Amino acid sequence: MTALTAFHAEQIFDGYDWHRAAALLVADGRVDGIVASADAPSGIQVKGAIVPGLVDLQVNGGGGVLFNNDLSRSGVEAICAAHAQFGTTSVMVTLITDTVAHTAAAIGAAVNASDVPGWLGLHLEGPHLDPSRKGTHDPHLIRPMNDDDLARLISAKGRFDHMICTVAPESVTVGQVSALSEAGIVVSLGHTGCTHSVARAYADAGARMVTHLFNAMGQLEHRAPNLVGAALDDERFSAGLIADGYHVDDSAMRIALRGKNGPGKVFLVSDAMSTIGTDLTEFTLNDREIFRSDGRLMLADGTLAGADIALIDAVRYVHQSLGVPLGDALNLAGVHPAQAMGINDRGHLKAGARADFFALTPQITAGGTWISGQNIKDIA
Repeated sequence: MTALTAFHAEQIFDGYDWHRAAALLVADGRVDGIVASADAPSGIQVKGAIVPGLVDLQVNGGGGVLFNNDLSRSGVEAICAAHAQFGTTSVMVTLITDTVAHTAAAIGAAVNASDVPGWLGLHLEGPHLDPSRKGTHDPHLIRPMNDDDLARLISAKGRFDHMICTVAPESVTVGQVSALSEAGIVVSLGHTGCTHSVARAYADAGARMVTHLFNAMGQLEHRAPNLVGAALDDERFSAGLIADGYHVDDSAMRIALRGKNGPGKVFLVSDAMSTIGTDLTEFTLNDREIFRSDGRLMLADGTLAGADIALIDAVRYVHQSLGVPLGDALNLAGVHPAQAMGINDRGHLKAGARADFFALTPQITAGGTWISGQNIKDIA
């Protein structure tokens, strides 16, 4: 019989319900169940509430490493380890628009990172975007997708489990999106000025996600809903949201959270850069300096350049500043992004789920973190 490890806590949130004075039972890296502490064997006492590990689908860097600048297994390890310290147990490491050679190297790093704790997959944000909606992406590196690009991406998906491609209809055809989707790649629309009808046509072709809702896209107008309108109205789309108090106004976030119904839902992303877990004050992307100041990351011209938060910071923000109940805020960073990826065993702690969890403090920060039932300090 497989040995059970019991993790005791005053409260456990399983992604659906809160359990008081309970124990999380773990065997072989999976959740066996949740029982009353009095009915569980002695085990590990966790200080704080046990909650599901967070799932971040857009992480550009952390721990002093920007993925664009360190396209290696060790780079992935550093990024995942940095975010695990903040309760994020599943990370889609993200390559910002770069050269063909860098894209190939990112794919190689993804293949070699399959067993890195916390690694979920690869997110390619660009280079196939709309130059007029570039944000912090280097416009000289943005370009239309060609046959070689398409073949490279489809071939890459066969070498690891999870992949997101953020693309713009201005640079990628409906047929290309259909081919990517059929290959099992999650296609996300972003950095685009496309209309509402075009966005829906790309959803018909298989696009299922929208990258950082409201940012670098056409806004909701009463006669021209554009991509924001499609993201909120079309149930096929799930939409990422950067909740740091800078990227999107609080009122717009509340409207989006109230207005978006399932099955596609809003989920939180960090869009984190290399600063997470460090005291860095500046770094480079595509040979351009990015500066850290007052909770923001910016190019010299003031353009926002990613976010200076971990995902737990976004959870805390939507709970404390937007008034979202704590369980719902946790699900915005757990169950919702996992569902957007079609993953059923993460973001919650029901029986059979991966035993990915962390200790949530009263200040809504992360205490200890466990991946597959192992404390990250023991698997670093």
